[in-house]
Amino acid sequence: MDFPERFANLPDYAFPRLRALLDGHAPGGDVLHMSIGEPKHPFPVWVSSIISEYAHEFGKYPPNEGTPELRAAIAGWLQTRYGVTAAPDTQVFPLNGTREGLFNACLALCPETKGGKTPVVLIPNPFYQVYTVAAQAVGAEPVYLPATAETGFLPDIAGQPAELLDRTAIVYLCSPSNPQGAVASRAYWAELLALAEKHDFRIFADECYSELYRGAAPAGAMQVAAETGADPERVVVFHSLSKRSNLPGLRSGFAAGGPGCIARMQQLRAYAGAPLPLPLQRVAERAWADEAHVAANRALYGEKFEIADEIFGDVPGYRPPGAGFFLWLPVADGEAATLKLWQETGVRVLPGAYLGRDASGGNPGQGFIRVALVAPREDTRRGLKAIRRCLYA
Repeated sequence: MDFPERFANLPDYAFPRLRALLDGHAPGGDVLHMSIGEPKHPFPVWVSSIISEYAHEFGKYPPNEGTPELRAAIAGWLQTRYGVTAAPDTQVFPLNGTREGLFNACLALCPETKGGKTPVVLIPNPFYQVYTVAAQAVGAEPVYLPATAETGFLPDIAGQPAELLDRTAIVYLCSPSNPQGAVASRAYWAELLALAEKHDFRIFADECYSELYRGAAPAGAMQVAAETGADPERVVVFHSLSKRSNLPGLRSGFAAGGPGCIARMQQLRAYAGAPLPLPLQRVAERAWADEAHVAANRALYGEKFEIADEIFGDVPGYRPPGAGFFLWLPVADGEAATLKLWQETGVRVLPGAYLGRDASGGNPGQGFIRVALVAPREDTRRGLKAIRRCLYA
């Protein structure tokens, strides 16, 4: 039986690759997982009671478009956080995890051709792997733009040739970025929106780390679109409760954008998706309406970033991230450093190359490791000290 050629060149996913690299070797100390971005801080205490209160709703099919209460809570959060007015009935779409939305938005909104040619999907490099498989699923051409220190760890979209931008249908942009923690400024978003209008493409803004910031809260794509008077159909933003509220297992997020984009995403889900179960939507309603637990969560990450600055502040090339919960640490070779660290200390991190792709002359992640600051504070301190001793002595 034949398999689709369009998926034939997908690399192995990052974490199976990591297991293949490390699991044949004994750890050199007490194992500490700092490779995967799975939040470990406590989630809000009221989660379990809400699920219990609404457990009878597991016996109902959830509405495809989400409950009115959840859509209202999300719209209220967008207004409070960004000053953006989004109509709950037409501009907000609860998701069964944002990975669902980031994939299905491409299926719903990417045209088969653009200007008579194969459409292009621009992807920052390194990147969240779902961007690539979404582009390939619709038969688009993924084009990887390096996000390096020279570009502020964000892709230089404005510097691309006009003929490439004219073929572009979708730009994926993660801000704050995974893995580097770079934050797109208002000026960056405004320039990208102007390019989207000039060259007729859409922006998919992956903002799942937006609430784990240091200093000022990052601007959002939908916010800047409203401030500049951009066409609301140019932007779809994606947000999640996984990082913001320490609820990765809830699988709850949302997309927001122009009514036309949201309607097409809803239509696709009616045939090929699954809305969040009703009791979990009730949790999400409360989570988007509560900021106290988010501020407490952000403060915990702030403490760990201060520890990181203290330990790595004098390491050449160390860049304190502006947001998120990862360190993007420079090394000579990411795979070699990851294996050395595991064999000598038992600390498990991720080679940066596993998040990138060989393109434009190389893989921009090759000389980095990604370190997730998700463990408790003292475990994080122990792990970061071990990394410093092992790799930067």
